[in-house]
Amino acid sequence: MTSLTRLNRRGALRTLSALPAAGIVSAVPRIARAAEFSYKYGNNLPLSHPLNIRAQEAADRIAKETKGRVEIKIFPNNQLGGDTDMLAQVRSGGIEFFTPSALVIATLVPVAAINAVGFAFNDYGQVWAAMDGKVGAHVRGAIAKSRLYAFEKMWDNGFRQTTSSKAAVANAKDMDGLKIRVPVSPLSISMFKGLGAAPASLQFSEVYSALQTKIVDAQENPLPIIQVAKLFEVQKFCSLTNHIWDGYWFIANGRAWDALPDDLKTIVARAINDAGMQQREDIKKLNESVVGDLQAKGLTINRPTADSFRAKLRESGFYGEWKGRFGPEAWALLEGTVGKLA
Repeated sequence: MTSLTRLNRRGALRTLSALPAAGIVSAVPRIARAAEFSYKYGNNLPLSHPLNIRAQEAADRIAKETKGRVEIKIFPNNQLGGDTDMLAQVRSGGIEFFTPSALVIATLVPVAAINAVGFAFNDYGQVWAAMDGKVGAHVRGAIAKSRLYAFEKMWDNGFRQTTSSKAAVANAKDMDGLKIRVPVSPLSISMFKGLGAAPASLQFSEVYSALQTKIVDAQENPLPIIQVAKLFEVQKFCSLTNHIWDGYWFIANGRAWDALPDDLKTIVARAINDAGMQQREDIKKLNESVVGDLQAKGLTINRPTADSFRAKLRESGFYGEWKGRFGPEAWALLEGTVGKLA
């Protein structure tokens, strides 16, 4: 040991001995206490999306209000795998939180797809009346049977709109024979077949090239997706058909949720539900701004009414088929909000 080292150590000891007890405590580095409940939350959206911005605010609020007892770490942008992977992980407890769209969780809980019935909702007023009311409560009950807990407020993914390179879709007749890309979803395929279109199920990664090479002439997605994917480069018309509304269920692993004390459950649920309500407003404002941007990029926008589409779906037996699939109880709850469909 060098004399300088001895001097430094003696000096340090003399300094500490000269400090009052409180000063000694503050001079010692603090070790951060690990959270009592440390959870992982996975989703498929980029950090810049309103869902992740509001989820981070909720996580910060939860950490503060629980005094560090609950920590939620966010893994965005498919870092933990695709939707199917994350759904399996949240069921097994590999992750504690996940936000699948209704169409994704419907692969496990079929009635969860009821909000995506074609042309069911006229507007957001009907959407939230249903999903914050009896329809949402029915779906949450079904989700609970799969060892998952669904929070009360759904988060918004938006109405889906139709783009085409051929012509604007002004009524149901314009769907006749239209080669349109749809997601790998039985409900979506059934709806477009019922409208007389020729739906083709393709992964989203294939959409741009399929439109560019005319494998399909049309596609359907929420407006922000049309914008971000630059589909305006290979499409000429955008029809605001509002044919399907889809949202995200914020779900938790059932065992992890049950393990939380009631006071912490209250804090976590309140923060997540409040953040979901704020995210709904974010998406509403985003959609309003996107319409103008798409027009500026060269897309022709039109706003068809739902009447002819609903009439065609009734005539083709679409509503009758899906009433049978979802069951009379769930269907009655939906019609109780939106009016008679089948």
